[in-house]
Amino acid sequence: MSIRLVDTYVAPFVAENEYAAIQPMVTAAHKMLTDRSGLGNAFLGWVDLPRDYDKEEYARIKAAAAKIQKQCDVFIVIGIGGSYLGARAVVEFLKSPLYNNLKKDTPDIYFSGCNISASNMQELLAICEGRDVCINVISKSGTTTEPAVAFRVFRELLEKKYGKEGARERIFVTTDRSRGTLKGFADKVGYETFVVPDDVGGRFSVLSAVGLLPIAVSGVDTDALMAGANAAREAYADPDITKNDCYKYAALRNILLRRGKTTEILVGYEPFMQMLAEWWKQLFGESEGKDGKGLFPASVIFSTDLHSLGQYIQDGMRNLFETVISVKDTGATQLIPNDPENIDGLNFLSGCDLNYVNGMAQQGTLFAHVDGGVPNVVLELADRSAYSLGYMLYFFEKACAISGYLLGVNPFDQPGVEAYKKNMFALLGKPGYEEQKAALDARLAK
Repeated sequence: MSIRLVDTYVAPFVAENEYAAIQPMVTAAHKMLTDRSGLGNAFLGWVDLPRDYDKEEYARIKAAAAKIQKQCDVFIVIGIGGSYLGARAVVEFLKSPLYNNLKKDTPDIYFSGCNISASNMQELLAICEGRDVCINVISKSGTTTEPAVAFRVFRELLEKKYGKEGARERIFVTTDRSRGTLKGFADKVGYETFVVPDDVGGRFSVLSAVGLLPIAVSGVDTDALMAGANAAREAYADPDITKNDCYKYAALRNILLRRGKTTEILVGYEPFMQMLAEWWKQLFGESEGKDGKGLFPASVIFSTDLHSLGQYIQDGMRNLFETVISVKDTGATQLIPNDPENIDGLNFLSGCDLNYVNGMAQQGTLFAHVDGGVPNVVLELADRSAYSLGYMLYFFEKACAISGYLLGVNPFDQPGVEAYKKNMFALLGKPGYEEQKAALDARLAK
C-alpha cells in the first residue's frame, strides 16, 4: 500500500462504536458505487479508468507530448477547474513548484483560462515573446467564458506568429468526443483532438486526456502514474473499513462532521503539495458542498502557515479537524552546516537533514493541535513517485465518492457553479439574458 491511514491522533475524538455504527452506511455507499445505482451514476467512468483507459488515445497523447517537447519552449494549458488543477498538481508535486525555473529538456508550462485577469494575460503574453509556443485548450463545450477568451487570445498569437497552417500544428484540443462548439471548430480547422470522457466529471478527470497531455509534456512517467492509480483501484474493493483505509477516511470525515467539525484542513509539509491541496479542495468542495451540506475544505502548508493560520488552528473555534499528508521519502536531502560562531544557537542541529527537522516539526504540531482539541487524520504516503501519487489521487477520488453518498448528496454534479455564470452573462449583455439583466440592473440601482 502506498498510503497508510494512521488514526492515533484522531482516536481520542472518535469512539469505537461510531465505526461500527457507520459501517452499514459505508457498505451501502460501496454498493451504490459498484452497482452504479446511486445518484450521479452516469459519471462513474473514473472508477475503472486506470484500467480501462483508451490505449489508442493514450499512445497519441504520448506522441503529441513528444512533439510538443521537440518544437516548443512554452506550453500554455488553457482550462479552468478540473481542466487544469489536476495536471498542475501532478507537475508541481512530482517535478517542482519551481518547474519553469529549473534546468530541463522539457518546455515551460503555464496555465491560462483559469481567471479573467488582464494583468495575468499580459504577463503570459510577455513570457511568450521570442519563444516557440504550443497550446492545449481543454473545454468540453468550448463556451466557458474564461478558457474561451484565453483561447481567442493565444490562437490569435499563434496564427500571427506561424500563420494558420503553422498554428494548426501547435494547437491541441481536449474536448467532447463528438459534439459541442469546440469539437466542431477543431474538426473544421484540423487540430489534433483528445477526449473529455462523457462519464467523467472535470474534477475526476486528471487521469484522462484532460490531465495526461500536460503531465506527459512535463516529462512525468505517466505509465507509473496510471499503474499506481490502478493498484489503488484494486486495493480499495472491500467495504470493510477495518481493511480499507480509503473508506475509513471517508467514514472518519462524516463521523467528525456529525460531531460538529465542519471544516477539514488538508495539511502538507512540503511546498510541492500546494497545488495538490487546490485540486483536493475542488474535488471535495464541488462534490459535497450542496443541499446545505458538506465539510468546508481548506488547506495549509506547514511549517510556513504555522506562522499565520497556526494560531487559529491551535486556539480558535473548535469546529475543525486536520488531514495530514506525510510523505515518508521526499527524494531529497539537505544537511544543515555547522556555524563556528553559532550566532543563531542552532549548532545542536549541525549535520542534521532538513527532512528530520521537518519531521520533528510535524510531530510536535500533531501533539500540540491534538492537545488543543483538533483531531488529526494522518495519511502516510510512501514516497514522492509517480506511482505513489497516482495511488493517492485515486484514494481521494474514491473516498470522495463514498463520503458524498454517506452525506446523502450527489457527489458528481455541481448545480451551484452555474449561478454566477448566468449573472455574469446577463450583466455583460449576452443575448437571451435580457430579463435577468433588467432584474440585476434594478438591484444595482438600489
